[in-house]
Amino acid sequence: MKVEGPVVVRPKFSARGLSEKFLVSSVAPMNDDIGVLALTRRTHEKRVLAALRVRGASSRAQLAESTRLSRTTLSVIVADLIARGAVVVADTDASQRRGSGRPAALLALDPGSAQFLGFDFGHRRVAIAIAGASHEVVAQGEAEYDERSGWRERAETAVDLAWSMGAEHRLHFGAIQGVAAGVTGRSRDTAEPVVAGELAAAFGIDVIVDNNVRFAGLAEASERGSRFSNAIYLHLSDGVGGAMVVGGRLYQGADRFAGEFGHVVVDPDGALCRCGKRGCLETISRIGALEGASPADLDEVARDVGRVLGAAAMVLNPDLIVIGGRVPTEHPGLLARIEVAVEESTAGSAGSRPEVRAAVCGPFAGALGSLIAAIHESPLLAGYDGTVFETAQYPSIGKATG
Repeated sequence: MKVEGPVVVRPKFSARGLSEKFLVSSVAPMNDDIGVLALTRRTHEKRVLAALRVRGASSRAQLAESTRLSRTTLSVIVADLIARGAVVVADTDASQRRGSGRPAALLALDPGSAQFLGFDFGHRRVAIAIAGASHEVVAQGEAEYDERSGWRERAETAVDLAWSMGAEHRLHFGAIQGVAAGVTGRSRDTAEPVVAGELAAAFGIDVIVDNNVRFAGLAEASERGSRFSNAIYLHLSDGVGGAMVVGGRLYQGADRFAGEFGHVVVDPDGALCRCGKRGCLETISRIGALEGASPADLDEVARDVGRVLGAAAMVLNPDLIVIGGRVPTEHPGLLARIEVAVEESTAGSAGSRPEVRAAVCGPFAGALGSLIAAIHESPLLAGYDGTVFETAQYPSIGKATG
Protein backbone atom coordinates (compact mmCIF):
# COMPACT_ATOMS: atom_id res chain seq x y z
CA MET A 1 0.00 0.00 0.00
CA LYS A 2 1.33 3.41 -0.93
CA VAL A 3 1.81 5.73 2.03
CA GLU A 4 1.11 9.36 1.24
CA GLY A 5 2.62 11.06 4.27
CA PRO A 6 3.96 10.66 7.78
CA VAL A 7 2.00 8.28 9.99
CA VAL A 8 -0.29 10.25 12.30
CA VAL A 9 -2.21 8.48 15.05
CA ARG A 10 -4.93 10.36 16.93
CA PRO A 11 -5.79 9.53 20.53
CA LYS A 12 -9.28 8.17 21.08
CA PHE A 13 -9.84 10.35 24.13
CA SER A 14 -8.52 13.61 25.48
CA ALA A 15 -6.00 12.94 28.23
CA ARG A 16 -5.44 15.56 30.89
CA GLY A 17 -4.05 13.19 33.52
CA LEU A 18 -1.03 11.95 31.63
CA SER A 19 -0.37 9.00 33.91
CA GLU A 20 -3.57 7.42 32.56
CA LYS A 21 -3.10 5.24 29.50
CA PHE A 22 -5.68 4.06 26.99
CA LEU A 23 -5.59 1.87 23.89
CA VAL A 24 -4.92 3.19 20.41
CA SER A 25 -4.89 0.54 17.73
CA SER A 26 -5.26 2.67 14.61
CA VAL A 27 -6.07 6.15 13.40
CA ALA A 28 -9.21 6.91 15.33
CA PRO A 29 -12.22 7.94 13.22
CA MET A 30 -13.28 11.49 13.86
CA ASN A 31 -16.68 13.01 13.28
CA ASP A 32 -16.30 15.71 10.59
CA ASP A 33 -18.06 18.39 12.65
CA ILE A 34 -16.01 17.59 15.75
CA GLY A 35 -12.84 17.53 13.66
CA VAL A 36 -13.50 20.97 12.19
CA LEU A 37 -14.30 22.43 15.61
CA ALA A 38 -11.18 20.89 17.14
CA LEU A 39 -9.02 22.22 14.32
CA THR A 40 -10.56 25.70 14.66
CA ARG A 41 -9.99 25.69 18.41
CA ARG A 42 -6.41 24.52 17.96
CA THR A 43 -5.83 27.31 15.44
CA HIS A 44 -7.17 29.88 17.90
CA GLU A 45 -4.91 28.50 20.63
CA LYS A 46 -1.89 28.81 18.38
CA ARG A 47 -2.75 32.42 17.58
CA VAL A 48 -2.96 33.27 21.27
CA LEU A 49 0.30 31.47 22.10
CA ALA A 50 2.05 33.09 19.13
CA ALA A 51 0.89 36.52 20.25
CA LEU A 52 2.26 35.91 23.75
CA ARG A 53 5.58 34.74 22.29
CA VAL A 54 5.87 38.00 20.34
CA ARG A 55 4.33 40.48 22.78
CA GLY A 56 5.28 38.99 26.12
CA ALA A 57 2.89 39.56 29.03
CA SER A 58 -0.39 40.91 27.62
CA SER A 59 -3.89 41.69 28.80
CA ARG A 60 -6.93 39.99 27.30
CA ALA A 61 -7.79 43.21 25.47
CA GLN A 62 -4.32 43.32 23.93
CA LEU A 63 -4.57 39.68 22.91
CA ALA A 64 -7.98 40.23 21.35
CA GLU A 65 -6.51 43.07 19.30
CA SER A 66 -3.45 41.03 18.29
CA THR A 67 -5.30 37.83 17.40
CA ARG A 68 -8.50 39.47 16.09
CA LEU A 69 -10.54 36.97 18.06
CA SER A 70 -13.79 38.04 19.65
CA ARG A 71 -13.70 38.72 23.38
CA THR A 72 -15.97 35.72 23.98
CA THR A 73 -13.84 33.32 21.94
CA LEU A 74 -10.64 34.65 23.46
CA SER A 75 -12.04 34.27 26.97
CA VAL A 76 -12.83 30.59 26.37
CA ILE A 77 -9.44 29.88 24.78
CA VAL A 78 -7.50 31.69 27.50
CA ALA A 79 -9.43 29.99 30.30
CA ASP A 80 -8.59 26.58 28.86
CA LEU A 81 -4.92 27.49 28.33
CA ILE A 82 -4.69 28.66 31.95
CA ALA A 83 -6.39 25.49 33.19
CA ARG A 84 -3.91 23.35 31.23
CA GLY A 85 -0.92 25.36 32.41
CA ALA A 86 0.17 26.76 29.05
CA VAL A 87 -0.53 30.31 30.21
CA VAL A 88 -0.24 31.92 33.63
CA VAL A 89 -1.41 35.17 35.14
CA ALA A 90 1.94 36.92 35.52
CA ASP A 91 0.91 40.34 36.84
CA THR A 92 -1.61 43.13 36.40
CA ASP A 93 -1.40 46.32 34.38
CA ALA A 94 -1.84 48.47 37.50
CA SER A 95 1.49 50.23 36.95
CA GLN A 96 0.55 51.02 33.35
CA ARG A 97 -3.00 52.25 33.90
CA ARG A 98 -4.10 55.83 33.96
CA GLY A 99 -7.08 56.83 36.03
CA SER A 100 -9.32 54.54 38.01
CA GLY A 101 -10.63 51.14 37.18
CA ARG A 102 -9.90 47.57 38.06
CA PRO A 103 -6.42 46.44 36.94
CA ALA A 104 -6.45 43.90 34.13
CA ALA A 105 -4.57 40.64 34.44
CA LEU A 106 -1.44 40.26 32.34
CA LEU A 107 -1.09 36.82 30.83
CA ALA A 108 2.21 35.17 29.92
CA LEU A 109 3.53 31.84 28.71
CA ASP A 110 4.23 29.38 31.51
CA PRO A 111 7.99 28.67 31.45
CA GLY A 112 7.36 25.33 33.12
CA SER A 113 5.03 24.07 30.39
CA ALA A 114 6.44 21.36 28.11
CA GLN A 115 4.52 21.95 24.88
CA PHE A 116 6.41 20.11 22.16
CA LEU A 117 8.16 16.73 22.32
CA GLY A 118 10.56 15.32 19.75
CA PHE A 119 11.79 11.71 19.95
CA ASP A 120 14.54 9.91 18.04
CA PHE A 121 14.47 6.11 18.21
CA GLY A 122 17.91 4.80 17.29
CA HIS A 123 19.14 1.23 17.24
CA ARG A 124 20.15 1.25 20.92
CA ARG A 125 18.65 4.33 22.52
CA VAL A 126 15.86 6.85 22.38
CA ALA A 127 16.64 10.57 22.59
CA ILE A 128 14.16 13.29 23.50
CA ALA A 129 14.10 17.06 23.07
CA ILE A 130 11.47 19.14 24.83
CA ALA A 131 10.46 22.66 23.81
CA GLY A 132 8.43 25.15 25.78
CA ALA A 133 5.76 27.55 24.64
CA SER A 134 8.38 29.94 23.27
CA HIS A 135 9.79 27.16 21.06
CA GLU A 136 13.02 27.14 23.04
CA VAL A 137 14.56 23.79 23.91
CA VAL A 138 14.17 23.46 27.68
CA ALA A 139 15.51 19.92 28.18
CA GLN A 140 16.90 16.96 26.35
CA GLY A 141 18.15 13.54 27.31
CA GLU A 142 18.26 9.89 26.37
CA ALA A 143 17.67 6.38 27.60
CA GLU A 144 19.17 3.13 26.38
CA TYR A 145 17.41 -0.10 25.48
CA ASP A 146 18.51 -3.46 24.18
CA GLU A 147 18.97 -3.49 20.41
CA ARG A 148 16.80 -6.62 20.30
CA SER A 149 13.90 -5.06 22.21
CA GLY A 150 10.53 -4.66 20.50
CA TRP A 151 9.02 -1.35 19.47
CA ARG A 152 6.40 -1.35 22.20
CA GLU A 153 9.12 -1.71 24.81
CA ARG A 154 11.12 1.08 23.15
CA ALA A 155 8.07 3.34 23.13
CA GLU A 156 7.46 2.66 26.81
CA THR A 157 11.09 3.55 27.51
CA ALA A 158 10.53 6.84 25.66
CA VAL A 159 7.43 7.68 27.70
CA ASP A 160 9.25 6.91 30.96
CA LEU A 161 12.12 9.12 29.79
CA ALA A 162 9.71 12.00 29.19
CA TRP A 163 8.27 11.68 32.71
CA SER A 164 11.75 11.59 34.27
CA MET A 165 12.86 14.61 32.25
CA GLY A 166 9.77 16.48 33.34
CA ALA A 167 10.46 15.68 36.98
CA GLU A 168 14.13 16.64 36.74
CA HIS A 169 13.48 19.95 35.00
CA ARG A 170 10.22 20.74 36.80
CA LEU A 171 8.11 20.66 33.65
CA HIS A 172 4.45 19.77 33.37
CA PHE A 173 2.74 18.12 30.41
CA GLY A 174 -0.78 19.51 30.69
CA ALA A 175 -0.59 21.68 27.58
CA ILE A 176 1.23 19.60 24.98
CA GLN A 177 0.76 21.06 21.51
CA GLY A 178 2.72 18.61 19.37
CA VAL A 179 4.58 15.29 19.47
CA ALA A 180 6.73 13.76 16.72
CA ALA A 181 9.11 10.82 16.59
CA GLY A 182 11.72 9.50 14.19
CA VAL A 183 12.32 5.76 13.80
CA THR A 184 14.98 3.83 11.93
CA GLY A 185 14.16 3.72 8.25
CA ARG A 186 13.91 0.06 7.29
CA SER A 187 11.82 -0.89 10.30
CA ARG A 188 9.15 1.71 9.68
CA ASP A 189 6.35 -0.70 8.70
CA THR A 190 6.53 -2.39 12.10
CA ALA A 191 7.75 0.59 14.12
CA GLU A 192 5.54 3.47 13.05
CA PRO A 193 2.09 2.13 14.08
CA VAL A 194 3.36 0.95 17.46
CA VAL A 195 5.35 4.08 18.30
CA ALA A 196 2.58 6.38 17.10
CA GLY A 197 -0.05 4.48 19.08
CA GLU A 198 1.93 4.30 22.32
CA LEU A 199 2.90 7.98 22.27
CA ALA A 200 -0.62 9.08 21.33
CA ALA A 201 -1.96 7.03 24.22
CA ALA A 202 0.51 8.53 26.67
CA PHE A 203 0.26 12.19 25.68
CA GLY A 204 -3.30 12.48 24.39
CA ILE A 205 -2.44 14.20 21.11
CA ASP A 206 -1.88 13.40 17.44
CA VAL A 207 1.61 11.96 16.88
CA ILE A 208 3.72 12.28 13.73
CA VAL A 209 6.14 9.42 13.07
CA ASP A 210 8.67 9.36 10.25
CA ASN A 211 12.29 8.47 9.47
CA ASN A 212 14.76 9.64 12.13
CA VAL A 213 17.60 10.35 9.69
CA ARG A 214 15.30 12.52 7.60
CA PHE A 215 14.39 14.45 10.73
CA ALA A 216 18.10 14.85 11.50
CA GLY A 217 18.63 16.32 8.04
CA LEU A 218 15.74 18.69 8.65
CA ALA A 219 17.40 19.92 11.84
CA GLU A 220 20.75 20.43 10.10
CA ALA A 221 19.20 22.45 7.28
CA SER A 222 17.08 24.50 9.67
CA GLU A 223 20.08 25.31 11.85
CA ARG A 224 21.83 27.03 8.97
CA GLY A 225 18.95 29.31 8.04
CA SER A 226 17.68 30.60 4.70
CA ARG A 227 21.07 30.79 3.00
CA PHE A 228 20.95 27.03 2.45
CA SER A 229 17.43 26.28 1.24
CA ASN A 230 18.58 23.30 -0.86
CA ALA A 231 20.60 20.74 1.04
CA ILE A 232 21.61 17.08 1.11
CA TYR A 233 22.21 15.29 4.39
CA LEU A 234 24.16 12.03 4.60
CA HIS A 235 24.18 10.04 7.83
CA LEU A 236 27.02 7.53 8.24
CA SER A 237 26.54 5.40 11.34
CA ASP A 238 25.28 1.86 12.11
CA GLY A 239 23.43 2.25 8.84
CA VAL A 240 23.67 4.81 6.06
CA GLY A 241 20.77 7.09 5.18
CA GLY A 242 20.05 10.63 4.22
CA ALA A 243 17.63 13.44 3.60
CA MET A 244 17.01 16.14 1.04
CA VAL A 245 15.73 19.65 1.63
CA VAL A 246 14.45 21.28 -1.56
CA GLY A 247 13.32 24.89 -1.61
CA GLY A 248 13.36 25.03 2.17
CA ARG A 249 11.13 21.96 2.50
CA LEU A 250 11.90 18.44 3.53
CA TYR A 251 11.49 16.28 0.44
CA GLN A 252 10.14 12.80 1.15
CA GLY A 253 9.42 11.31 -2.25
CA ALA A 254 6.40 9.33 -3.45
CA ASP A 255 6.65 6.66 -0.73
CA ARG A 256 8.73 8.53 1.87
CA PHE A 257 11.97 6.81 0.84
CA ALA A 258 13.79 9.83 -0.59
CA GLY A 259 17.38 10.11 0.57
CA GLU A 260 18.27 6.41 0.63
CA PHE A 261 21.86 7.10 -0.39
CA GLY A 262 23.04 4.07 1.56
CA HIS A 263 21.43 1.72 -0.95
CA VAL A 264 22.96 3.18 -4.08
CA VAL A 265 25.18 0.48 -5.61
CA VAL A 266 28.86 1.43 -5.84
CA ASP A 267 30.26 -2.06 -6.52
CA PRO A 268 27.98 -4.59 -8.30
CA ASP A 269 30.30 -7.41 -7.21
CA GLY A 270 30.56 -6.22 -3.62
CA ALA A 271 29.22 -7.59 -0.38
CA LEU A 272 25.57 -8.53 0.03
CA CYS A 273 23.57 -5.68 1.56
CA ARG A 274 20.65 -6.15 3.95
CA CYS A 275 18.41 -4.66 1.23
CA GLY A 276 19.16 -7.65 -1.00
CA LYS A 277 21.46 -5.93 -3.51
CA ARG A 278 25.24 -6.21 -3.67
CA GLY A 279 27.80 -3.49 -3.16
CA CYS A 280 25.54 -0.78 -1.73
CA LEU A 281 27.24 2.28 -0.25
CA GLU A 282 26.15 1.13 3.21
CA THR A 283 28.16 -2.11 2.93
CA ILE A 284 31.43 -0.16 2.79
CA SER A 285 30.76 3.05 4.75
CA ARG A 286 28.76 2.04 7.83
CA ILE A 287 30.55 2.06 11.17
CA GLY A 288 30.96 -1.73 11.33
CA ALA A 289 32.58 -1.91 7.90
CA LEU A 290 35.29 0.58 8.86
CA GLU A 291 36.70 -1.22 11.90
CA GLY A 292 40.46 -1.44 11.42
CA ALA A 293 40.30 0.42 8.09
CA SER A 294 43.66 1.64 6.77
CA PRO A 295 44.21 5.14 5.32
CA ALA A 296 44.05 3.58 1.85
CA ASP A 297 40.72 1.94 2.72
CA LEU A 298 39.34 5.27 3.96
CA ASP A 299 40.47 6.95 0.74
CA GLU A 300 38.52 4.42 -1.28
CA VAL A 301 35.44 4.80 0.91
CA ALA A 302 35.64 8.59 0.61
CA ARG A 303 35.83 8.34 -3.19
CA ASP A 304 32.71 6.15 -3.32
CA VAL A 305 30.81 8.39 -0.92
CA GLY A 306 31.90 11.44 -2.92
CA ARG A 307 30.74 9.89 -6.18
CA VAL A 308 27.27 9.16 -4.78
CA LEU A 309 26.94 12.64 -3.31
CA GLY A 310 28.39 14.21 -6.44
CA ALA A 311 25.84 12.44 -8.63
CA ALA A 312 23.03 13.59 -6.33
CA ALA A 313 24.42 17.13 -6.42
CA MET A 314 24.49 17.14 -10.22
CA VAL A 315 20.78 16.23 -10.20
CA LEU A 316 19.58 18.41 -7.31
CA ASN A 317 22.04 21.34 -7.45
CA PRO A 318 22.08 21.86 -3.65
CA ASP A 319 23.71 24.74 -1.80
CA LEU A 320 24.99 22.48 0.94
CA ILE A 321 25.95 18.90 1.72
CA VAL A 322 26.01 17.96 5.40
CA ILE A 323 27.64 14.77 6.66
CA GLY A 324 26.83 13.46 10.13
CA GLY A 325 26.75 10.30 12.21
CA ARG A 326 29.33 8.27 14.12
CA VAL A 327 31.60 7.56 11.14
CA PRO A 328 32.89 11.13 10.60
CA THR A 329 33.21 11.51 14.37
CA GLU A 330 35.34 8.39 14.75
CA HIS A 331 37.26 9.00 11.50
CA PRO A 332 37.76 12.79 11.53
CA GLY A 333 39.93 12.84 8.40
CA LEU A 334 37.21 11.29 6.28
CA LEU A 335 35.22 14.50 5.78
CA ALA A 336 38.05 16.31 3.99
CA ARG A 337 38.56 13.29 1.72
CA ILE A 338 34.83 13.22 0.88
CA GLU A 339 34.88 16.94 0.11
CA VAL A 340 37.65 16.43 -2.43
CA ALA A 341 35.75 13.53 -4.00
CA VAL A 342 32.57 15.63 -4.27
CA GLU A 343 34.53 18.41 -5.98
CA GLU A 344 35.92 15.92 -8.48
CA SER A 345 32.49 14.41 -9.11
CA THR A 346 30.84 17.79 -9.72
CA ALA A 347 33.60 19.15 -11.97
CA GLY A 348 32.19 20.57 -15.18
CA SER A 349 28.89 21.60 -13.63
CA ALA A 350 27.63 24.97 -14.81
CA GLY A 351 26.43 25.84 -11.33
CA SER A 352 28.39 26.57 -8.18
CA ARG A 353 29.65 23.60 -6.22
CA PRO A 354 27.90 22.82 -2.94
CA GLU A 355 29.64 23.44 0.33
CA VAL A 356 30.48 20.24 2.21
CA ARG A 357 30.24 20.58 5.98
CA ALA A 358 30.14 18.49 9.11
CA ALA A 359 26.87 18.17 11.01
CA VAL A 360 26.52 20.66 13.86
CA CYS A 361 23.36 19.57 15.71
CA GLY A 362 25.12 16.69 17.44
CA PRO A 363 23.71 13.36 18.55
CA PHE A 364 20.31 14.89 19.30
CA ALA A 365 19.76 16.02 15.70
CA GLY A 366 16.98 13.49 15.09
CA ALA A 367 15.11 14.58 18.21
CA LEU A 368 15.52 18.25 17.28
CA GLY A 369 14.26 17.59 13.77
CA SER A 370 11.28 15.80 15.27
CA LEU A 371 10.61 18.93 17.31
CA ILE A 372 10.47 20.98 14.10
CA ALA A 373 7.92 18.54 12.72
CA ALA A 374 5.91 18.72 15.96
CA ILE A 375 5.96 22.52 15.96
CA HIS A 376 4.92 22.75 12.33
CA GLU A 377 2.61 19.70 12.50
CA SER A 378 4.07 18.16 9.34
CA PRO A 379 7.39 18.59 7.51
CA LEU A 380 5.34 18.61 4.31
CA LEU A 381 3.36 21.71 5.23
CA ALA A 382 5.95 24.34 6.08
CA GLY A 383 9.25 25.66 4.82
CA TYR A 384 12.22 25.64 7.14
CA ASP A 385 14.10 28.75 6.02
CA GLY A 386 15.18 29.85 9.48
CA THR A 387 16.22 28.47 12.83
CA VAL A 388 13.10 27.20 14.56
CA PHE A 389 14.49 27.04 18.06
CA GLU A 390 17.57 28.01 19.99
CA THR A 391 20.35 25.43 19.76
CA ALA A 392 23.13 26.98 21.82
CA GLN A 393 22.44 25.43 25.23
CA TYR A 394 20.70 22.17 26.06
CA PRO A 395 20.25 20.64 29.49
CA SER A 396 21.06 16.99 28.90
CA ILE A 397 21.35 13.56 30.41
CA GLY A 398 24.40 11.58 29.31
CA LYS A 399 25.65 11.33 25.76
CA ALA A 400 23.90 9.74 22.82
CA THR A 401 25.69 6.74 21.41
CA GLY A 402 23.94 5.75 18.21
